[in-house]
Amino acid sequence: MNIKKHLFLILFFCIIANIHSQNGFRFQDKSKIKQRLSFKLINNLIVIPVEINGRKLSFILDTGVSKTIIFNLSENDSIGLLNPEKIFLRGLGDGEPVDAILSKNNKMKINGLVGYNESVYVILKDFFDLSSRMGTTIHGIIGYNLFKNFIVKINYKRKKIDFYNLAKYTYKKCRKCEVLPIQFYRKKPFVTINVQLDTIGNKLTKVKMLVDSGGSDAIWLFEDSKEEIQTPIRYFNDILGEGLSGPIYGNRSRIPKLKLGNFEIEHPTVSFLDTTSTVNARKFKDRNGSIGGNVLKRFIVWLDYSNRQIMLKKNGSFKKGFNYNMSGLDIIYNGKKLVKEEVTKISRDSYNNQVDSNNTISFVTNFSYKFKPSYIIKAVVKNSAGDRAGLKAGDVIISINRKPAHSYSLNDIIHKLQEKENNRIRFSILREGISKTFQFRLEKKI
Repeated sequence: MNIKKHLFLILFFCIIANIHSQNGFRFQDKSKIKQRLSFKLINNLIVIPVEINGRKLSFILDTGVSKTIIFNLSENDSIGLLNPEKIFLRGLGDGEPVDAILSKNNKMKINGLVGYNESVYVILKDFFDLSSRMGTTIHGIIGYNLFKNFIVKINYKRKKIDFYNLAKYTYKKCRKCEVLPIQFYRKKPFVTINVQLDTIGNKLTKVKMLVDSGGSDAIWLFEDSKEEIQTPIRYFNDILGEGLSGPIYGNRSRIPKLKLGNFEIEHPTVSFLDTTSTVNARKFKDRNGSIGGNVLKRFIVWLDYSNRQIMLKKNGSFKKGFNYNMSGLDIIYNGKKLVKEEVTKISRDSYNNQVDSNNTISFVTNFSYKFKPSYIIKAVVKNSAGDRAGLKAGDVIISINRKPAHSYSLNDIIHKLQEKENNRIRFSILREGISKTFQFRLEKKI
């Protein structure tokens, strides 16, 4: 399975639960006009610190969800959830609803923003294992309640988010910006854009798309939601991610053009999803798909829920190509392992002078043990470059191109497998206690 930039990201399209009235987040200091928040950008996804009942956690900022959802809590992360009651949640996949807990009246803080009486949905089993997918601990996702009371400016290049006071914010004139109206369905924002689906001619198809900052792919399109929306001739089938109710399947391909207002994006990657995988998402009959982080990151984005609009301004990433994993290897974080490191120093006396005896310099070698990240192959796409080389699910990665695996971040590995067609990749792995080495070249399929 491809390591997606979207993977997992996890669209909770239908929540089977009562909808509770909430006030959303506010400035803790009521005199504030603006509050700035720094974030991490991992796999095109925004990761922010969130404090719930005094406990600091890490969340993905997701415009595609209407609720705050937690799915990865350990004993060390206990947050003392208040007023819990058992419910069921259903997601994008085609499986059964899953057990969850609804907790009400929680206090949440994000930098200088605070939310009182907040409801939190806790999934009792971590179906997504996002921490392994992201290479860092992720506890949950947060959406609508953080956006509803502010004008929110997201600067993907600088990794900064500004929350502005609705009553005091004035838009500056911006000739290079595009403003798109937003339509809401179940507290999720949708925009109407145009896509060119056929390489012959310049015909554009109008589509209604969820604005989904919690999806790391560029675009998802739902097959047959319009007559024109069909998988192109050139594609490859893949598991696109995990939803609450099971795997999300689809076909990966490219389309000639995407138009957001007057902004034209050439040859974006697109994932086409069938009816089975999107049965719950299609309850909004007009919906044709989603715009994810791999498109949004090319702009400065203003989200204005109060005035039902989104404003976009191109940034330096606008013209960058759309890459994807060309190895066929789905690699995830596998916890930390103890690594022995050798440190060699020049021997010095008590006055910090080099010990020089008979015109020789002495070296002292010490060893230290440190916990370093470990990575494992979770799945291999059939007949992919990695599959034909002989790599298998369960292989623990020792080195990549002769460099220790623990010296890479998961982001580094994902980037390396997307860099350039025909790049040679050498993997040393551990399989059932035996070290093996495989090599292959990255292979372009679309």
